Amino acid sequence: MPKKKRRSSKLKENHHCKPSCRAKRRPNSPQIHLPAPLLLTPNASRPAAIAMRIFVLSGQSNMAGRGGVHHRRWDGVVPPECAPCPSVLRLTAALDWVEAREPLHADIDTAKTCGVGPGMAFARAVLPRLDPPGSGVGLVPCAVGGTAIREWARGERLYDQMVRRARAAAECGEIEAVLWYQGESDAESDAATAAYAGNLETLIANVREDLGMPHLPFIQVALASGNKKNIEKVRKAQLGINLPNVVTVDAFGLSLNEDHLHLTTESQVKLGEMLAQAYMSNFLPATC
Repeated sequence: MPKKKRRSSKLKENHHCKPSCRAKRRPNSPQIHLPAPLLLTPNASRPAAIAMRIFVLSGQSNMAGRGGVHHRRWDGVVPPECAPCPSVLRLTAALDWVEAREPLHADIDTAKTCGVGPGMAFARAVLPRLDPPGSGVGLVPCAVGGTAIREWARGERLYDQMVRRARAAAECGEIEAVLWYQGESDAESDAATAAYAGNLETLIANVREDLGMPHLPFIQVALASGNKKNIEKVRKAQLGINLPNVVTVDAFGLSLNEDHLHLTTESQVKLGEMLAQAYMSNFLPATC
């Protein structure tokens, strides 16, 4: 598999906190906000140039996170692999960079109760491998539960919101990959199942074109659950995608909540680590 071509995308950051990127903002792009204590001031010492590595989290409920959600209530349990870390940031719905905390999608997937997803476990797993040392991770939550892939077509609200948020985040770093977990809703329909492979390939092509990143890594998750009639057909479509810089992680066999649809907290941690391994082994230089 060809390695990703990196762009030179650096930003300035102080020793402890988040980068100020207002000077980089394009005239027509959304304003990015950072917490006041973290902004560089004229009196601050000159910071080192450090890149923030940005990952877009998209798809439906298992990417948004339902770990620990029971009877529409989240139990509030955050495993150590998902604990907050000053070097892991999240882009809020209001385009503020804040320290990432579970549930990552609480202000994005607002119609449902969010819990633990794979994002934090992923970020904490890749953090030690990023170069240069001290680089941060920026997570861009975009997933919305119960959505079919047709709702992620170019021109639809969710697609346009995802691209808009990704472009805004890119003002503060380099987009490394899209992490995509979706397809349960499409398994409910024979027609949607039959069209899934083509729709997914179109989605990947559109995202790359609209972000101006033809080699953008796309790491998708093959379903762990769904309509028994069509789940294997959707999984076959997912596992059969053969595009450059597209990697598939298989979630089948991970434990599910009592609803038999959503991954448990433990499974979300495992999935995050699987996604991290897929990213590191395919898109980062090998280490000795």
